[in-house]
Amino acid sequence: MMKLRLLGQIALAVGLILHTHVQLFAQDTVPKPPGIVVNYIPQSTGKYIGSPSICILKDGSYLASHDEFGPKSSEFRSAQTHIFKSSDQGNTWEEVAKIDGQFWSTLFEHKGDVYIIGTNKHHGNFVIRKSIDGGKTWTIPYSDKTGLLLPGEYHTAPVPVVFYKGRIWRALEYATAPTTSWGKRYSAMVISAPENADLLDASNWQKTNHLPYDSSYLDGKFNAWLEGNFVVGRKGELLDILRVDVPAGTKEQAAWVQISPDGKRASFDAQSGFVEMPGASKKFTIRYDKKSKRYWSLVNLVEDKYTASVPARIRNQQALVSSADLKNWDIHEVLVSNPDTEKHGFQYVDWIFDGDHILWLCRTAFDDSHGGANNFHDANFLTFHRIEDFRKYLKN
Repeated sequence: MMKLRLLGQIALAVGLILHTHVQLFAQDTVPKPPGIVVNYIPQSTGKYIGSPSICILKDGSYLASHDEFGPKSSEFRSAQTHIFKSSDQGNTWEEVAKIDGQFWSTLFEHKGDVYIIGTNKHHGNFVIRKSIDGGKTWTIPYSDKTGLLLPGEYHTAPVPVVFYKGRIWRALEYATAPTTSWGKRYSAMVISAPENADLLDASNWQKTNHLPYDSSYLDGKFNAWLEGNFVVGRKGELLDILRVDVPAGTKEQAAWVQISPDGKRASFDAQSGFVEMPGASKKFTIRYDKKSKRYWSLVNLVEDKYTASVPARIRNQQALVSSADLKNWDIHEVLVSNPDTEKHGFQYVDWIFDGDHILWLCRTAFDDSHGGANNFHDANFLTFHRIEDFRKYLKN
């Protein structure tokens, strides 16, 4: 009798879970977002999904993260980041940790351990944490010996961590300025450390000078640079390639900040440093593929019908692009798209190579059974996607 009662309780619980799932994703009422849903937060909570990041662990499993932002979040005090793991190539995901005091962060694997690097809150200290158990538990950056790398106000996003010539490199922005105005407070910079060093020890990291906002750039049409990518150019030059915010009706372009070979100095030539790039007014990630000898990125394209709009607000599609020289970009394929730009967005994509494939994680604003996303920017879904045999698009 006890067994029957227990089975009945289990069946009831499973039925409630299935009912909830059907209510949320019923095909006949609400369309499912593209990709595989890793996490979902309804906009009614006042919390939104931000900062997707993804990496592959030494055992082949995938690790993903996102933070929370919004009026009911703790982003301005001690931000919250969720960690998810998949052991079946991204088909299913399980939340394995929640970090208190982590924001705008990148996951990366190094020497069998996993790290997460970013700020502790909105415009907070720049910190790094380490996990030796696959992302379940994390160190606490309470001092300069345990991960507190740069105290102060900093800005960043899940941008690439690059291993090059025995050092680990990453771009970020210094955010301490006389103004609190968005964009104007951001100064471009890069940090680096020896690969074999203790990455939690701040003394092992060096930083460049920081280059401040300059209103005269782009003939006065320069609103901000932010979310820089550390990139090694074809001739071995070190670059911080940044997103550039521009007004409505202005072509999208990225800023090329030059980093000295020793990683100690950043410089910028306003006459030659702006390069047209599709989607460059939104966050993007650039990575180099040795096999194709090309740089690849996923970007928010702006269709011709939106050219009079503010380009940073157009996030309704993601496209695969590549370049041989970082200056001339080929658009290969629109991966996801929605005709609505007000409440639909596929943005802040982080992605990595997985052999012949690309794995990407997206901050997705999409329909649900609770009124959908607050707007295109305030995402309610974290979604996982895969591009099979990405180099095939070079033949098209």
